[in-house]
Amino acid sequence: MREEFLDPGLHHDREASEEAGLRPRELDEFVGQQELKNHLDIVLGAARQRGEAADHILLAGPPGLGKTTMAGIVAAEMGVALHVTSGPALERAGDLAAILTKLGHRDVLFIDEIHRLSRVVEEILYPAMEDFQLDIVVGKGPAASSIRLTLQPFTLVGATTRTGMITGPLRDRFGLVARLEYYSTIELERIVTRAASILGVSIDTAGSTEIARRSRGTPRIANRLLRRVRDFAEVRADGRITTGVALEALELFGVDELGLDKVDRAILKALCTQFSGGPVGLSTLAIAVGEQPETIEDVYEPFLIQNGLIQRTPRGRVATDASWRYA
Repeated sequence: MREEFLDPGLHHDREASEEAGLRPRELDEFVGQQELKNHLDIVLGAARQRGEAADHILLAGPPGLGKTTMAGIVAAEMGVALHVTSGPALERAGDLAAILTKLGHRDVLFIDEIHRLSRVVEEILYPAMEDFQLDIVVGKGPAASSIRLTLQPFTLVGATTRTGMITGPLRDRFGLVARLEYYSTIELERIVTRAASILGVSIDTAGSTEIARRSRGTPRIANRLLRRVRDFAEVRADGRITTGVALEALELFGVDELGLDKVDRAILKALCTQFSGGPVGLSTLAIAVGEQPETIEDVYEPFLIQNGLIQRTPRGRVATDASWRYA
């Protein structure tokens, strides 16, 4: 009996460990985002020369483009420890205080989905980022008093998929604000080839090109498709990924020539057939395809809009001529 059936979490753990193993650990290994890499090379190099913590960094962009990976690279380049948390996990001021007081000298604190920090937690973060001071209120009512603790100098790396939801005071406290862009097919080919070598998979140039072309400009999707094609090659072929194997595997897993998957096609079909091309509200469209509105807005819509398949208007989502032809 397969081990993942005995332990359902085992297969997921393997996937997660594989994903972590594919992440580059140095700035030179990171493919793409050349402008950001140039900026970080200067910022981190200057901080190392001065023996100081690097400026706080805010990374924005769609999911899967490498924000978490870049935070790990910042810590590695500075030769310090990386501490990881997320905005929703920091529910109370005490949660943030417990993490900040454990940071070592020049350590990197990575907060994913930083736009989801509560207002109370965010206000405590202000003096911590600016002066490396932490104000803690002890007691309640008239007997309450404030204690100020001195923190070790640290670097905060924040990641967000929604820059507009970052408050002005928080955004202004970051020394470097950068947006990660979608990757070109050539860059994704390099990522797929590198990942294949790490996984020990034999893949030809045409096979990596086919996977890269259908990866929606996103390294996370490219690595995921590579693992699925690898599985197909091991079960249905001789283990090598050729053009034919890649095409057959991607067709089996429902990824078409544009990189659209089952949910993308469901969105286009609902928009064109159920709602006669729109306009239709986001919540209504989400119910029609059985997904959360946030998932459609953050994960699926950006790619569909960039490829001219959907228009986002004040009245709702509208089908384009291309989406009618596709649906």
